[in-house]
Amino acid sequence: MSNQKKQIIINEITFWKQNKLLPGHYCDFLMTLYSEGNHSEEIEGKAKNAVISIEKRKKLSMATFFPIVASVIVLLLFTIQYEWVVIGVAGVFASCCLVGAMYFAKKNKILATMLQLATALAALGVTLKVCTSYFDGNNEMLYILLLVNCIFWLLSGIIMRIIYFSISGVLGLIIIIGTWMYF
Repeated sequence: MSNQKKQIIINEITFWKQNKLLPGHYCDFLMTLYSEGNHSEEIEGKAKNAVISIEKRKKLSMATFFPIVASVIVLLLFTIQYEWVVIGVAGVFASCCLVGAMYFAKKNKILATMLQLATALAALGVTLKVCTSYFDGNNEMLYILLLVNCIFWLLSGIIMRIIYFSISGVLGLIIIIGTWMYF
């Protein structure tokens, strides 16, 4: 059997032992069998690292799901003609992402970050949709709603000590105030 296949099997056995899918003595027997009696901590250490990296990839793929869904919702905000339905769906999505971000803040930093970004993107989409649907042609209302969004980002960044929200809030405020004064 090739070393790659053996390593895959050893990784699986280590995963089973860590998650108690099989009794420990069965896993030890299988580990000895597939490592051909060379069962050492080094082999098991490599297997644990491989299992951990697989779990990290799963978490990362799950974390990228939410910004993609937020992007799709923002896209739907500007393509579907039923404003209240889409605004409601986007609002519920943003609220759920915000609650999820608070829940995962200490447990899973990557997922919490992606949920925060999805919340910000969905809130921005809802703001723009409300402005284009109900205040069409009123640039002052657009600037005011965008300022509120940027202030929300800035306060969130300061309160939760998130640098990218603070930076985006400050830059947004500078750009919006600058364009408002210019036009």
